Order: sequence, then structure tokens, then C-alpha cells
Amino acid sequence: MMKINIWSDVRCPFCYIGKRKFEKALAEFPHRDKVAVTWKSFQLDPTLKTQKDVDIYDYFMNAKGISRDHAEQLFNNATQAAEEVGLHFQIEKSVVSNSFNAHRLIQLAKTKELGNEAEEQLFKAHFVDGKDIDDNEVLAKIGVGIGLGATEVNEMLSSDNYANAVRQDELQAQSIGVRGVPFFVFNDKYAISGAQSPTVFLQVLEKSWEEFEKDNKGLLTIEGESCSTDGKCE
Repeated sequence: MMKINIWSDVRCPFCYIGKRKFEKALAEFPHRDKVAVTWKSFQLDPTLKTQKDVDIYDYFMNAKGISRDHAEQLFNNATQAAEEVGLHFQIEKSVVSNSFNAHRLIQLAKTKELGNEAEEQLFKAHFVDGKDIDDNEVLAKIGVGIGLGATEVNEMLSSDNYANAVRQDELQAQSIGVRGVPFFVFNDKYAISGAQSPTVFLQVLEKSWEEFEKDNKGLLTIEGESCSTDGKCE
């Protein structure tokens, strides 16, 4: 199987958009049944405190030192990009939430081969439904909804289970120089940074397929729209 690792944060709008663009390319890839996709954890702001009662625009203005007009323009740009791939963002409803527990849920889901389903529902909860992705009831509902057992989800949420798995993914990202997400690595050979077009994804899929049995070190990175650790999404 040709492996593809994807680092993302469910708080990153371009990660959701990039997911859709990648999925479109994968659907057109003739060898898609021989591709193994693994979602990797990456927190844009590990120190963020969940603030349920804070307006997302006010938070962004204060955190980044920008005007409300600037904040609204940035969010509008992301919303428009989302519409182009069939996603209907309601960012104004987003809850200021730390994503660490959401990533722990993804790690649990990965053990049941439900990582993609967890990513999808957490993105939707944050960007479309205005749910708090740091709330245990919300996370439990998402976990059960994708097919996880209620007991195992609640046990995870009431413990620190899978915390090390999240941190390991983040250390791995640091080791290969990931500075923003989404970040796609194809068979440890090629990398794409950002929400590139389906055409670019398909080209790299095809190139990777040709070489996936070869041992090649290093990454060729193609830059695109992404969110960086300093809070910039562009």
C-alpha cells in the first residue's frame, strides 16, 4: 500500500478545504484502493484556552492585533474558498476551543480505522455547526456517531489516554519541518503544504505511485493556502 500521512488541526479552515480537494483527486486516482491515508495530529495553538462565551471575531482581533474588518475579511476569504468545494462554513458561530481532546478522539478513532470519519465530523462540528470541540458531551456524541463504543469514548475522555499519540504526531511533524497545516506527505517522498488544487494532488499521487517502492530521502514541498503556528491563515 502507498501511504499518505496528513497533518491537520480541526481548527484550521484550510485543512477542511484541503481535505475536500484531496478527496476529489483521490477519487480520480486509478490506484486509490492501494492507498492508505493516515491522519496526524497538529495543534496550531496548544496553549489556547477554550472560551465558550467569546465571539470568534473578538478573540481573533485581540489575539492577532487586527481590526474587525480585517478579521471578517480573512474569514470571508476562507468561507468563499470552502464554498468552491461544496462546504458551507458558518465561522461566525465557531466556538473558541482548544483542539487537544478532539485530537485524542481522532487517535482513538484511528485504532478502529475511523480516523477519516472523526476528522470529517469534527471539522463539521467546528466550522458548520458551531459546536464546542472541547466539550466532552459533543466529543462523545461525535465518537458514538461514527461508530465508536460509548464506553471506550467516555473512558478516553475521562483519562489522558491517547495524549502521547497526539504529542508523538506533533513531534514527528516538527522533525520533518512542518510549519503549517494541512501538510500531506506521500510515501515519505513528496510533500504538499496547503490546500492545493485537486489537479496538483492528482499529479503528486501519480508521481508518488511511480516511485513508491523506491527509497528516496527528502521532501519536495509545494506551497499553498494553509494556517501557520503564528495564527496566519492565507
